[in-house]
Amino acid sequence: MRKIIIACGGTGGHLAPGIAVAEALNERGNKSLLLISQKQVDSALIKKYEELNFLKMPGRAFAGGIVQRLTFLFDLLSAFMVSRRVLRKEAPDLVLLFGGFLSLGLGLAAKTRGVPVVLHEANCHPGRAVRLIKYLCERIYLPPAVTLSGVPHERIRHYGYPLRREIKHSVKAHAQSRLKIKVPNKLLVVIGGSQGACVLNDWVKDNFRFLAKEGISVYCVTGLGNRSSVTLYEADKKGTDMTATLVPFSDQMSDVICAADLIVSRAGAGSIAEIIRCRVPAILIPYPYACDDHQQANAIAHEQADAGIILAQEQLEELTAEVINLIFDDSRIANFKTSLERLDCSNSSELITSDLLRLCEGGKS
Repeated sequence: MRKIIIACGGTGGHLAPGIAVAEALNERGNKSLLLISQKQVDSALIKKYEELNFLKMPGRAFAGGIVQRLTFLFDLLSAFMVSRRVLRKEAPDLVLLFGGFLSLGLGLAAKTRGVPVVLHEANCHPGRAVRLIKYLCERIYLPPAVTLSGVPHERIRHYGYPLRREIKHSVKAHAQSRLKIKVPNKLLVVIGGSQGACVLNDWVKDNFRFLAKEGISVYCVTGLGNRSSVTLYEADKKGTDMTATLVPFSDQMSDVICAADLIVSRAGAGSIAEIIRCRVPAILIPYPYACDDHQQANAIAHEQADAGIILAQEQLEELTAEVINLIFDDSRIANFKTSLERLDCSNSSELITSDLLRLCEGGKS
């Protein structure tokens, strides 16, 4: 039996793949401890995983002015000291980092204690934390075709994004039934990432009447900052009632995505991986202020694979027409689904878990 500590908190895009690997490790009789942030999104996401072990850690992103950056350095030192105590107590075989601010403290602490460090980068453009930590790592997992300068080729594996067991393709009508929503015609699902996107939430509220007239219902995950659920009502051209359901959070993301005829989403690596697994075409709206513009790189790769299309946030006034044109274009939707099925070709959780256990045994191949 092996023990692995996983740093994966801060956003759903970091935490969800950490949970996926922990699930795979546990199924093989191994132990894991997931280090998460003190943010609300982490607390909400872990509620349904009582079989896993979590520990909240200090830390914050490297951003803002001089005061915020000094605070970051203080929190990094605190995370480093806490991580050393955790490593001393848990005595893991290795640590797995999923990027983000929690990875820095644990990665540095592990190196000082001689614990092997492994790193996963989900985005097509590696982030700042990954570029800082890469020299400490015995293994780095990257998306297909992504490179990382300064790292020997033999340390890199292209294993993709690990998905939780619950994220799987299912019949659209069954997913709608589990969500307890009635869809007379087409359903558009809008996802702003784990923390929501105000600009997309506002777009739904401002444009639902136009979508409803065309027979399009909406299901929108607004983010935890929007605490209450809301249902809007409009009628289509025939007088049939259409609804727009806005919820702050869902622990049924597989059903949310599978229920859709079309998705409008940010372009985080986790969102895209879940869209691929559920095989639903998407219009991706990259967050324009993402660090290193990684969402734009993710979206371009998705579009180039003929699995969806990109629309820039500054072109949001065109989104309603794009949705109406695409959601009723059965031929184009079918082509996108074929590409999505082709992309969903490997189980990254199992590949990563097998490799981690080989590393624990001292294997390098």
